[in-house]
Amino acid sequence: MLLLLVEDETAIAQIVLHALRAEGFEAVHCLTGGEALDMARTRTFDLAILDVGLPDIGGFALCRELRRAGDLPVIFLTAQNAEADRILGLEIGADDYVTKPFSPRELVARVRVVLRRMHPPLAPAASGLAFVHDAQGRRIRFRGHALDLTRYEYGLLAALLQRPGAVLSRAQLMDRVWGDALESGDRTVDTHIKTLRAKLRDVAPDVDPIRTHRGLGYSLDTDA
Repeated sequence: MLLLLVEDETAIAQIVLHALRAEGFEAVHCLTGGEALDMARTRTFDLAILDVGLPDIGGFALCRELRRAGDLPVIFLTAQNAEADRILGLEIGADDYVTKPFSPRELVARVRVVLRRMHPPLAPAASGLAFVHDAQGRRIRFRGHALDLTRYEYGLLAALLQRPGAVLSRAQLMDRVWGDALESGDRTVDTHIKTLRAKLRDVAPDVDPIRTHRGLGYSLDTDA
């Protein structure tokens, strides 16, 4: 995993880099947002840790720019602890928000949680099953067809694939897919399940592998 750290305070950056590298991560440090954007044009990162108060471009704006090229997981690392700032960071799509002062070990643990959520470990798909999941590439094929999924559609299907046949409640799916950046309410899960079903029907109109368990949640029939 290659991580991008954008932090203008060198002392803090060195602490974070040491903690990340001690846990086996490769990390690149940039002092400014402009430097980070240049770096992102030449390298592909698995996650970014962004300071909000950068000298040239705000961390929120930098997050938007970095995500123009792809769905990059982002953790904000900042001294701004106001509730409005945290909410804004989460609303623009941040995966987590860590305030200074912070524990380097806790930050690394949060990095692992976000990466696990983005790349859930799955057993290799058995031959003959309807779904084939490339967790590293974040791609899912259904009956031989690559699915064009949004970030949250992918997260939902990956979560269901992780436990085929098991009923996952809406709360469990919210926790696994949205984490702390919750769009509160059961309707969020239901809406994304609806769009996901539509894409599966485009491939196989005769089946509905997603099972609704009224009052309980959803499960997935991987043999559909």
